[in-house]
Amino acid sequence: MTSAERTLSSVRELILRGEFATGARLGEVELADRLGVSRTPVREALSRLAAEGLVEIVPNRGARVSSWSVAELEEVFDLRAALEPRLTALAVPNARPGDVAALDELAHAMLLVGLPGPDQDLDAVVPLNREFHAHLVRLAAHPAMASALAGAIHAPIVLRNFHAYDGASLRRSLAHHGEIVAAVRAGDPAWARAVMTAHIHNARAVMVRVASQEET
Repeated sequence: MTSAERTLSSVRELILRGEFATGARLGEVELADRLGVSRTPVREALSRLAAEGLVEIVPNRGARVSSWSVAELEEVFDLRAALEPRLTALAVPNARPGDVAALDELAHAMLLVGLPGPDQDLDAVVPLNREFHAHLVRLAAHPAMASALAGAIHAPIVLRNFHAYDGASLRRSLAHHGEIVAAVRAGDPAWARAVMTAHIHNARAVMVRVASQEET
């Protein structure tokens, strides 16, 4: 990887991990010092992340982590609901036993760290959830749809949502992963597509409720 690529990957990961709050300013100098690079690759990274929807470039004020209105959030979930269930269905016939095992391991790991209890770690769910969804997208082998979906998946308010879940919604979300694995194992694209649709609508209900409260 070039310096620019490494910087892009590092800044993206910092945002996706929640190191910066929604709306937080992203100073070029501060990021360059933190990552041990010059300002040039940081500036390039912020421009790329703006194209992905993770960052907003405000004239004369620099860059900040993107924030989302209720209407914008609903558009994101409309996109996910249109594309991700279809990609999930396309993934099913391409899944090998090793893929099923990997998805099952991720689903089980999310249950272990996501369910309420002394071992709950909602921040640890985020990378597991991201890899679960990414694995399905890779299996679908449909680059055009995957590219169209990428912005919605990268949106930080969509990725960092587990703290916003109530207990019932969180349990539903975690259970969906296990049921998707069951559908993939059974070789049933329609089942997998239906569960992913329910999964996205469950997340949508949670996030729209939270965003609506923040706007009032």
